Parts: sequence; structure tokens; C-alpha cells
Amino acid sequence: MVRVVQLVKVSDANVRCVALVVEPHLRCLAGVTSVYELAQQCVREAKSMETAVLALATGETLSYDDVYEGRAAWWLMTPIDVPGSPSKLQVAGTGLTHLGSAKERQVMHLAEKPKAAGATVVTDSMQMFQWGVEQGRPADGSIGIAPEWFYKGDGSIVRAPFEALEIPGHAEDGGEEAEVAGVYLISDDGAPYRIGMAIGNEFSDHKFERRNYLNLAGSKLRMCSLGPELVIGADFSDVPGEVRIERAGATIWERKIATGEENMCHNLANLEHHHFKFDVHRQPESVHVHYFGAAALSFGDGIVLQDGDWSEVHFEGFGRPLRNVIREAAKIDTPVSVRSLA
Repeated sequence: MVRVVQLVKVSDANVRCVALVVEPHLRCLAGVTSVYELAQQCVREAKSMETAVLALATGETLSYDDVYEGRAAWWLMTPIDVPGSPSKLQVAGTGLTHLGSAKERQVMHLAEKPKAAGATVVTDSMQMFQWGVEQGRPADGSIGIAPEWFYKGDGSIVRAPFEALEIPGHAEDGGEEAEVAGVYLISDDGAPYRIGMAIGNEFSDHKFERRNYLNLAGSKLRMCSLGPELVIGADFSDVPGEVRIERAGATIWERKIATGEENMCHNLANLEHHHFKFDVHRQPESVHVHYFGAAALSFGDGIVLQDGDWSEVHFEGFGRPLRNVIREAAKIDTPVSVRSLA
């Protein structure tokens, strides 16, 4: 297992590098300037990413503390992008994969169904989770049941560590979702390759979703964050972590969480199959970031994020925490006007 980051020069956005994490240092890779470029080379040369990274880690050595804390000549980028072509990167995710999220969705959506006296109400969300428990971990070579799936946007919505996650002007809310995301490259012949995994904050509008679960699609179309590190060859069996919300320098909410296959009702192979079974998700030279689901939400405990709050997500074995400040855009009070070409 190796971990890498992408960096950009503070003084020149055209100068960038990939660096191997060797705590407390970063060692720049020679000959490549993006993870995307490196992954393409590895696919075409039938070489492993780990082998390539270790072989190329011969460049400048940087202080990771200085970079992470904003004192260096380099800034942290997202750990994956498609340079010059953000539309080639697609962001999606899978929900109802963790018991904690299923319980919170059950509570969130109970108001959607009338309850008869003495009846036990099972929402559509909890039913889908139960299907995952029963059929989400198929034997090797078999296909399990499809999970819940959602689309978030293209590469233009992905924010780097320490960048702002903005609550849009049309939104009712913004809430963190602490997750691990898989990062994939589609080869020239349309085959998907997993490059690695990274800490993610899959930011959503839970108030809008709570009105009706059919609002899920619209609640997901907004910014998200990823990083700082891309973990190549990660152990995704049992991944403990923690998430917290800070306001004015104090922690106002925090939770111990866990992800990984031992804590999920779907295994990784089943999630990957049901994403990449669609031809449109196997377009050559495209990249996919796929969020695997959250175990706990501050929204479930009544926390309403405000402008200036900070969200921090950490998972053991996935490098330094992902931190993002929350910003609120000005509310939209006039409709978007569409011009006619008639």
C-alpha cells in the first residue's frame, strides 16, 4: 500500500506534481505531473501503480507539515482530476450501504408513510437496505442485488482539502457525509481499473431529501470533497474513522464511525459491478469517483451547518484528515431565465 498526493505551485497553477507520502515528508515523482497520466501509463504498460510510484519517487523532498498547513510553495489538490477536461471525471455514489445510514434514512422518511395503529412501518429506504443485507454480498462470479445509486456531477464539483464546500443558493441545507470513495480509470478498450481510494466528504441537502425521498437526486447535485491522499492498494475490509464539526474553534459534534466491507451490507465487487455494468460508465479515458456510503450524519442529531463551520473526516490507514470550511451562497430569490433561440 502506498499513498500519494497531487500538488500545484502556489505561484503558478500550470506547475504541478505527484508526490509519494513518506511521513513526515512528500517525495515528488519524476516524469509525471498527474495521477491521471500515471494511471494511463500503468494500464498501457501493464504495470502496477505501486511499482510505478516507488520507482519514480526520486524528485524533490518536501515537508508534508508545511504543505498541509499552508506554509509551503505548494498547495494540495484533489488526489485525482483530469487535467483540462473536468467533464471526463464523473462523480457518483451508493447509499444505504451502512446500518447507521439506513437507520437515519428510516427516521428521515417515516413521515412519508401513514402509520396504522400498532403497525410497524418499513420505508422504501429500509426495505432497500434489507435487500442489500440479504443479497448484497454474492459469491465470487455471481451478481447480487443492485444498491441505491445517485449521480453528483462532473469533475468541476470536486473540491480539494481545505477548500470551501458551498451550500448553494437554491438549497435548503448542506450536510457532511463522511465516506471513502473509490477512484477508477477507464482504459482505451473500455475496461474499468481501480486506481485507489480516498477519504471523501459527500456533501448533500438532507432537509430537501427529508421532504420526500424522491428528492434524493436533486439533494446530491452539489460540491463534494476528496483527499488529501489517494491510497493505492488500500485494505477496505474494516476501516475505523471519525468525523467532527467545528464552530468558532470548538467541536460541536463528533462521532466514531466505520466503513469497509465488514461494516456494509454490499461487498465492494457488487458495488463496482452495478456501477460499471452501464456502458455509459465505461467510456475510454474517463475517470470515476464513487462514494461508498456514510455511517453517520450530524444532520441526524439536529446539527445545522453554518457559514464558517469546519468539517473534518479521518479514516485509519487513509492518511491525514480531510478538512473543509462550509460557506453559504446568497439565496436565490429569482428564477433562472432561459433565453429562446426561436
